[in-house]
Amino acid sequence: MADRGSGGIDEIFKSTLEDMVKMPEKESNHLTPATRLLEKRREMAEVEQALASQKEEFQLKMETLQQRRDELERKEQQLKESLLKFDKFLKENDLKRGRALKKTKTEQELGRQKDKEIERLGQELQEHSAIVKEQKNDMARYAACKQFMESVIDYSDEFDEVHEVIARYSTLEHTREDLMENERESQDLIEIQRASMKKFTDDKNNEVLACNNELAHLQTRLEEAQTKTMKWESEWIRIQTTSTQKTLLLGQIKMATHNLSTLMYKHLQRRVPAHEAEQTLLQLDKLQTFLKDLTEITHEIQRHESAIPNQQLLRLQPLS
Repeated sequence: MADRGSGGIDEIFKSTLEDMVKMPEKESNHLTPATRLLEKRREMAEVEQALASQKEEFQLKMETLQQRRDELERKEQQLKESLLKFDKFLKENDLKRGRALKKTKTEQELGRQKDKEIERLGQELQEHSAIVKEQKNDMARYAACKQFMESVIDYSDEFDEVHEVIARYSTLEHTREDLMENERESQDLIEIQRASMKKFTDDKNNEVLACNNELAHLQTRLEEAQTKTMKWESEWIRIQTTSTQKTLLLGQIKMATHNLSTLMYKHLQRRVPAHEAEQTLLQLDKLQTFLKDLTEITHEIQRHESAIPNQQLLRLQPLS
């Protein structure tokens, strides 16, 4: 705001100065320099006075505007405080309304529960009234039984009171129920044992059948194994015979190799090394090398011998 105000003052001063300094060109042409200087000073004084007055007026306006701005900010702050208070009031009012609604719902639910409780108690009262009425009817119906029980006591030497007869009857009734329960449990146990026996018999029959099948399968495998045994025994005999023949052949080969190796070293005028006496493969390798060298020497001699007659024939031919 201060920057904008100072910019406005400069623009006002500039426009005022331009308006007051402008003079007609025709008038300035008829004045002397001194007159022009005085005129310019007078105009400058008027301009400065006008600028000072406008500056003071603008300063007053700025102060007025600042006061109005401060007043507006104060009112805005008051309005914000009022809005906050009103918002707080609304929130408190909503909370109170929510609590009131919750309390109302709770009371309504409690009322419904009380109504259900009253209805349930009314039903229980009706049921108890029906039970009382039924018990009264039973008492009226059992009055003859009471008279009969009293007559029994009169004619019995074992019982002196009605409750003794009732206790004995209750004991016999419980004993009968216990015996019947034991009988039911015994029947259930018998059924369980019978089912278990049947399952055991079925399982054992299945096991016997499986064992018979396995026995038949093993018998078949035994026969196959016996057949294969006879076959492999024959093959083993053949292998032993072949092995004997090959062993004999191997011995002959070793003997021949040893003899050839002895002849080779004899031809080379050398003794057979001790470490080669039993190493047939090493002897064969050396024999192969010796024979190869001997073959090359033989071929070289044959080439040399075939070249000599050709040279003699060339010598015997007359010169042309």
